Amino acid sequence: MDHSQLMAEMPEIEKMTAQERIALAKERRRDQLRKCDERERSLPPPRPRRQRLRFSPEVALLEATGRADAAEVERLLREGANPNSHNEDGLTPLHQCAIDDNQQIMLLLLSHGADVNAQDTEQWTPLHAAACCAHINVVKILIANGANLLAVNADGNMPYDICDDETTLDAIESEMAARGITQAYIDDQRGAPEKAMLDDMKSLHQQGYPLDARQPDGSTYLHIAAANGYYDVAAFLLRCGVPATSRDNDLWQPVHAAACWAQPDLVELICEYGGDINAKTSSGEAPLDLCEDDTTRAVIATMQQQEARKKRLAFGVRDSRRQSRRQIVVEGGHSPNNPTKTAEKSDRYSISVSVTVLIVHRTKIAL
Repeated sequence: MDHSQLMAEMPEIEKMTAQERIALAKERRRDQLRKCDERERSLPPPRPRRQRLRFSPEVALLEATGRADAAEVERLLREGANPNSHNEDGLTPLHQCAIDDNQQIMLLLLSHGADVNAQDTEQWTPLHAAACCAHINVVKILIANGANLLAVNADGNMPYDICDDETTLDAIESEMAARGITQAYIDDQRGAPEKAMLDDMKSLHQQGYPLDARQPDGSTYLHIAAANGYYDVAAFLLRCGVPATSRDNDLWQPVHAAACWAQPDLVELICEYGGDINAKTSSGEAPLDLCEDDTTRAVIATMQQQEARKKRLAFGVRDSRRQSRRQIVVEGGHSPNNPTKTAEKSDRYSISVSVTVLIVHRTKIAL
């Protein structure tokens, strides 16, 4: 009912008694509620309320550790969160504490069974992180709880290798000395990953499995050995006939991997077995384009020069052969179709040139 209708019926309402006015008001209220109910029934059903986004306890634990919220970390651990949970990079809460120098949460995690030697995707342990960041108190906590002093990361480094702080380094080396760790033992541990891979490759070879098997990304065992600097493994694979020019899904050859991860000895070895020092990836990158290490770049540049020299010598051989055939025809009267003397001379020249190339190659290596 609009305003004009109310004004029109006012004279009639004024004539009513109080009881009649109350009855009229109640009737109109009932009518109002009925219409409201009919309107609501005609509307589409309401959308269901969205459920709140909930994270797993493990994700929450990583997040709380990053915020240094000790109370939240303790609650999550008490409720059963896995102290060894990790993100896509393999970083555990203990790694995060080592980076942030958070001793309180580190002790909480260790008391709930956190793995003191957990490795991320680059095989860094919490001790690697603490040593690199020079957090000496965290280093001492980790060592006291059984941290591996000789853990080797993907770059072949142990915690003491990447520690630049003298005080922290002294603490690590003092513990190594107290445990009777010698340089020979350190060398054995550093070479353990390569030895393990070499043993695996030999076992596969003895059982008749192909050594050029490919991973989902198209890489081979030779790519892995080249990237990690496993010289003995790469040499074994190449001697067993694994192609030096195998390409992965991005057209990387093993020589690209060796160049990218600064393995100059592997670059030379792979090219000795036929690797292409000028090969291009799917992005058009040659090994030199992928290399940032000065020593490795110098090796690649030298090998490129050798390759260019070989091509020039090979071109000279072909040109000399053509000239020899023309000279024989003109001076000796022999036809090119009569190969007797021509073939004999060409073969001798080919042998002498091959020896020359070999001498040049060896000279460059000796230099």
